[in-house]
Amino acid sequence: MDSKQFKQFVLDKIDDLKARDVIELDVKGKSTITDTMIICSGNSKRHVVAIAENLQVEMKQAGHAPLNMEGKETGEWVLVDLGDIIVHVMQDETRDFYQLEKLWGE
Repeated sequence: MDSKQFKQFVLDKIDDLKARDVIELDVKGKSTITDTMIICSGNSKRHVVAIAENLQVEMKQAGHAPLNMEGKETGEWVLVDLGDIIVHVMQDETRDFYQLEKLWGE
């Protein structure tokens, strides 16, 4: 799977569980740990965790198990590290507070 297909696969899997307000940020040259950040929102703690867990399961089945997943315990912000792509699944309040789009988008 090339990088374009990989990114589309990730976007499709978070869309499968109706993630909202999906934003894709190219952070090449800004980050030393990843090339792309995908930020999306869930409606509740349960929804945020479900989106992240679905992504984790689908990636494993596709042969690309996540390197790490953090934040499932609280469900306010779950980070799924896929190497070249890091996915942030957040509740609206947490997303508004941290404003990752502004931090990494500038």
